[in-house]
Amino acid sequence: MKITDLLKKDTIILNLKGTTKEEVLNELIKKLDTADKLNDKEEFREAIFKREKEFSTGVGDGVAIPHAKTGAVKKPALAFGYSKEGIDYDSLDGKKAHIFFMIAGKDDSNNEHLDTLSKLSVLLMREEFRSKISKIKNKEELLNIIDKEQNIELEDSNEVNNSDELILAVTACPTGIAHTYMAADALKNEGSKKAVSIKVETNGSTGVKNRLTDDEIKRAKAIIIAADKQVEMSRFEGKKIIQVPVAQGIKKAGELIDAAIKGDGTTYHHNKKDGDFNKKVERKGFYKHLMNGVSNMLPFVVGGGILIAISFIFGIKAFDPSDPAFHPFAKLLMDIGGGSAFALMIPVLAGFIGMSIADRPGFAPAMVGGFIAANNGAGFLGGLIAGFLGGYIILFLRKTFSKLPDSLEGIKPVLLYPLFGIFLTGAIMLLVVVNPVKGANLALQSWLDGMGTANKVLLGLILGAMMAVDMGGPINKAAFTFGIAMIDGGNFAPHAAVMAGGMVPPLGIALATTIFKNRFTKSEQDAGKTCYIMGASFITEGAIPFAAADPGRVIPSIIVGSAIAGALTMVFNIGLPAPHGGLFVIPIVEGSPLLYSVAILIGSGITALMLGFLKKPIKE
Repeated sequence: MKITDLLKKDTIILNLKGTTKEEVLNELIKKLDTADKLNDKEEFREAIFKREKEFSTGVGDGVAIPHAKTGAVKKPALAFGYSKEGIDYDSLDGKKAHIFFMIAGKDDSNNEHLDTLSKLSVLLMREEFRSKISKIKNKEELLNIIDKEQNIELEDSNEVNNSDELILAVTACPTGIAHTYMAADALKNEGSKKAVSIKVETNGSTGVKNRLTDDEIKRAKAIIIAADKQVEMSRFEGKKIIQVPVAQGIKKAGELIDAAIKGDGTTYHHNKKDGDFNKKVERKGFYKHLMNGVSNMLPFVVGGGILIAISFIFGIKAFDPSDPAFHPFAKLLMDIGGGSAFALMIPVLAGFIGMSIADRPGFAPAMVGGFIAANNGAGFLGGLIAGFLGGYIILFLRKTFSKLPDSLEGIKPVLLYPLFGIFLTGAIMLLVVVNPVKGANLALQSWLDGMGTANKVLLGLILGAMMAVDMGGPINKAAFTFGIAMIDGGNFAPHAAVMAGGMVPPLGIALATTIFKNRFTKSEQDAGKTCYIMGASFITEGAIPFAAADPGRVIPSIIVGSAIAGALTMVFNIGLPAPHGGLFVIPIVEGSPLLYSVAILIGSGITALMLGFLKKPIKE
């Protein structure tokens, strides 16, 4: 694919009218939209301006390359603009920008167009090319110049001269279209000028290219990391590293190579707790939206749940004025925790799911849908549906209203989106979703109530183990959310297993550091003391530092202990009406508080014994 396959006459502006950065960006966006290159102009605009907030795309030498890669792009495209007077653009060198290429990359298309767009970025590093562009008189001349210059390669061969002293580099930026390859080109050019053997690995939008080999890393005198996102670092153990933002790789390439030749930089030692960015999978789509809702819901659950638990201390029905145990303070706690904070739980869950999908316009429709679910018996499942429904309805409305005149752009977020979004979400929830989901919730509750002892023990085993697998991560939150949903449905047993399973990891580790001191360093023993408090407060995350340092031994130990604690709560027929955990809720459990404490202590003891057996004594 050629650059001129992406840049057409209908996306070229020879004389920009804008006099500010924002005006020029909007002018180029409008040009792309008018040429039918965008699915959603507003979404593309948000992506472009978000990119500018991360750091300016004014690369210096009078050039700016605003760019975004998003599903809002219908067809991969380029827009060109030229300003004779120049625009203040927060460029790397502080100079005004005259040449503008706006890159519209498509998220789900093949990678060929991304390589093509990256070639343009490299071309713009060359003074001769910039000079020719600044003198063009018409659109045909611009396209002809690009046609003649575009046959360049983005990378050199993987071969390097074995006899030379070797400098290595890695370049990367968040989108991986422009700055990644510009920095690579600048470093290679400077290396050539200084007669230095240099190899550059690019972590671009199409993946890692020109990957550094183990032999090259072993031979390298120093390694330059010019990146604005994390790259695979563990391979550089013990090597001299010079780490800078990608922009410095473009503008200070010569200085960086000089520093590498001198052997400057710091000796890198990989921290196993951190891991490598490229080995982590960025969560997207359904999972990302769900976790956004759950994370923002948790403060309401924790704050409201603890207030409800304290209310129960005065008596399970002490908040009820008609009950003999009535206490006004218990009622106050229940009104705040249950009637207010806890009542907002499902609407907040739905609202932030909708916001994750469609940004701020998605919040109100989804939250109203969540409120409908909470007040009509649809519960957590209804809230989840409302969140996704509200968010995707706004995306649908964006496309529907995208052809409206630009003069109506301002009323979309304040009138059209909330009006139609709330109506459509509310109507679908009330007419289609609520009754079936309410029926499903009742069926689930009936099934749980009818479970035999063996099935309940298995459920407790699974829920307890889930709390320890990732200690506050998605699996932990899934179990916790299930327990809360069962409380909402009137079944208190699952959350008792969840709470016990969540307390065991830090408590078990705390016991291990006390009983088996020779298995832990002095700093680990000190950290173990805080785990007593964290475990007693139902803060499972207290186990994370130990699990990160020794996952092979710690994680199996805490999973087994938590699973057994969860199973024992079912054996002992324990129920927990409070939507939280910790020592202060043990007195108000349904069943025996003593047996519940025993279940937690047995699980913690098993974790401690496993750690004592699996971990080897530390030699002084």
